Amino acid sequence: MEPYRLIIDGKKVPTKQCYEVLNPATEQVAGLAPLGTEKDLKEAIRAAKIAYKSWRNETHRKRQTACRKIAEKLEQQAEEIALLLTAEQGKPLNGMGSRWEVGGAIAWTQYTSTLDLPVKILQDGPGGRVEQHRKPIGVVGSITPWNFPLLIAVWHVIPAVLAGNTVVIKPSPYTPLTTLRLVELINEVLPRGVVNCVTGDDDLGPLITNHPDIGKIVFTGSIETGKRIYANAASTMKRLTLELGGNDAGIVLPDVDPKIIAEGLFWGAFLNAGQTCAALKRLYVHDDVYEEVCEELVKFARKMPMGIGTDETVMVGPLQNKRQYNIVNRLVEEARGAGGRVLLGGNPETSKVNKKGYFYPITLVADVQDGLRLVDNEQFGPALPIIRYRDVQDAIDRANALENGLGGSVWGRDLVECRRVASKLECGSVWINKHGAIQPNAPFGGIKMSGLGVEFAEEGLQAYTDIQVVYL
Repeated sequence: MEPYRLIIDGKKVPTKQCYEVLNPATEQVAGLAPLGTEKDLKEAIRAAKIAYKSWRNETHRKRQTACRKIAEKLEQQAEEIALLLTAEQGKPLNGMGSRWEVGGAIAWTQYTSTLDLPVKILQDGPGGRVEQHRKPIGVVGSITPWNFPLLIAVWHVIPAVLAGNTVVIKPSPYTPLTTLRLVELINEVLPRGVVNCVTGDDDLGPLITNHPDIGKIVFTGSIETGKRIYANAASTMKRLTLELGGNDAGIVLPDVDPKIIAEGLFWGAFLNAGQTCAALKRLYVHDDVYEEVCEELVKFARKMPMGIGTDETVMVGPLQNKRQYNIVNRLVEEARGAGGRVLLGGNPETSKVNKKGYFYPITLVADVQDGLRLVDNEQFGPALPIIRYRDVQDAIDRANALENGLGGSVWGRDLVECRRVASKLECGSVWINKHGAIQPNAPFGGIKMSGLGVEFAEEGLQAYTDIQVVYL
């Protein structure tokens, strides 16, 4: 098996050591990833710094054209990339899986390529003219997670280069292969050194966040890691965009039709086997419809086939790694021990779809309360706690009680009441009768401990710039 290589200064760079990337559905080797070193990382940053000198001076129109060409490259290689993504991440090809992620990456790249950074006229009169310009920051360090290794890389890289920056990206050691392939395609379009990729273990992360030649860090991942990045960035005053952990609450109002909302609730919670930052992770259901909602969710969940992602009939894949599998299993068992009623799933060893793989069954746990770790912690897997409530304000208070503030949702027929409840939720995005429906023309980010700054749309592009005010 030929090892993959780092992408530095437009070249494929071999490393002395490689490591095995496992297919989480089979536990077989999906590929050999290069184990980058501190020296490799420094070379990538040096290359990005040199490339920045010329890339920053390219016209915005030329950079837009380059981004459109990247989207074309992704379209041409869409099926190849989807197969690679399934092999290393585990998500199915079909449904809201790998082909869906590749399609999203193309759509985000295409849309972002249309965005502009116009000069804003603040004053133009007898007292003089004042203009606000947007200028690139420099070298951007991107650190991406293992749940959406292609899509999140696009979210980081494309607006950065469109704004005139250069990039060094470090993907998760669990899922480096798709990102390496993406950067390889990008380098068929962009000048050498504009986008570089260094893979390896998590020790590379602090080296990126501490490096004086990196002007901005964009990171998607856990709250604890985000805090460390925040602290490390202080010494050099790095710009930051941090999209951190969510523990999104959904509130089901008493007027719902459980049959109608069951599908939306399911995919809100179990997209990518629950391995989504803005997934529905706590479901508060009014006492009047509690049992009916539970029943309809179970009915719908039973229809969703789980298995190896290359099977076109499969809709839900495994957890990406053994560590996450153990976390989810531990949280479910704690909830069961505390009196939680497991409506579906649990018992992963007796319900495995294959002898191999990190398959955790779709799990619904009723009759749990706030204070349990399954409710209060981000489980990041296919296990949904369902909590009964009687007073809507109490549900709002409980939804807002945690440090997370990424997303939330409200489900009901009375849209006036839905909007009222939604306005009370403390989160960066809120959905009505849906959950997790992000799009490239709408800013996305968390509040409280769920993040700093936003991605997507004009606001996300502007986050890769500094402001310069010109007085005439």
